[in-house]
Amino acid sequence: MATTGKQLFTTLDADGTLTVAIEDVTVPDPTGNEVLVKMEAAPINPSDLAILVGAADMENATYSDGKFVATMPEPFNAGSKARHGLKLPAGNEGAGTVVAAGDSETAKALVGQRVSCVPGNAYSQYCIADAAMCLPLGDHSAEDGASAFVNPMTALGFAENAKMDGQDAILHTVGASNLGQMLTRICKEDGLGLVNIVRKESQADLLKQLGSTHVVNSSDDDFMQQLSSAIEDTGAFYGFDPIGGGQAVDNAFKAMEQVALSKMTDYSRYGSNQPKRMFIYGRLDTGPTMLTPSYGFGWTLSGWLLFPFLQAAGSETVDRMRKRVRDNLTTTFASHYKTRVNLDEMLTKAAVTDYRQMKTGEKYLVTPWS
Repeated sequence: MATTGKQLFTTLDADGTLTVAIEDVTVPDPTGNEVLVKMEAAPINPSDLAILVGAADMENATYSDGKFVATMPEPFNAGSKARHGLKLPAGNEGAGTVVAAGDSETAKALVGQRVSCVPGNAYSQYCIADAAMCLPLGDHSAEDGASAFVNPMTALGFAENAKMDGQDAILHTVGASNLGQMLTRICKEDGLGLVNIVRKESQADLLKQLGSTHVVNSSDDDFMQQLSSAIEDTGAFYGFDPIGGGQAVDNAFKAMEQVALSKMTDYSRYGSNQPKRMFIYGRLDTGPTMLTPSYGFGWTLSGWLLFPFLQAAGSETVDRMRKRVRDNLTTTFASHYKTRVNLDEMLTKAAVTDYRQMKTGEKYLVTPWS
């Protein structure tokens, strides 16, 4: 018997009109390895905001019950051409209770259990999810498990990637984020060096309380000096950046090169041959990535996405990572939320203008049934 419930959809038309609305839907019965999850909690992550609001003009949008209509400015509208006219669900991850299952044994075993899942349409009252991607939460609450996938697996992925590449230290450009706090705990547990960059003294204090030994504040006058010193102490020539736009990556490469040059005995017009690597994994700043190459030729900048990494890492590594997340859900991988909103409330002007700022420590949690 099909199930009905509310679900959020986001549609961008060719003329730049963005419509995000809650609709009543009929959810099909799960088949095969699928499960039907009654969703109880779903976070609003930066990766969700890309299709939820993107660069739309939310100040001048029109808001009504369970809906807003906004304009997507150029060049962002043209850059989103592939989604023009498509009605897309949103919400990468969440947690809830499995209420029905397909006919596979894996799926049936989850009925009645609370799980975290990555259905891609978590801003819904009901979701179909792949049983293989569900993480049983045991006694944990839906709120504990709502953010059990994206941030924990990403932070763990950084540490795994670094080890695979023979690195024993990491640089992270937004150290005090939910993910950054997890990475700080992981590196401490795994004996990896970590250089955290923050923007405020309060963020530096927070990370120091978590045991971070190398926290650099980009607002300080001697920021670059501090950064070079931290890189020298840790050997962090390998880093991750969720900002994307601006000069965060450029600053990291400059500081890495400064450290590498200080260790060279002979001059080289090509700079150091120390490999320096940065990965961009987000677009908190949608402007251009500014690079002013003054750091030799031994640098690499690439993108990093969680799902391609997990595919490349293989099932054994992924299973080990998932077990570690579940075992440490309320400690190493704990998430904190500023506000809880239901599906209609998440589309009000007050909520949208607040959560789209993506301020550190101010994440929203959507509770579809409240």
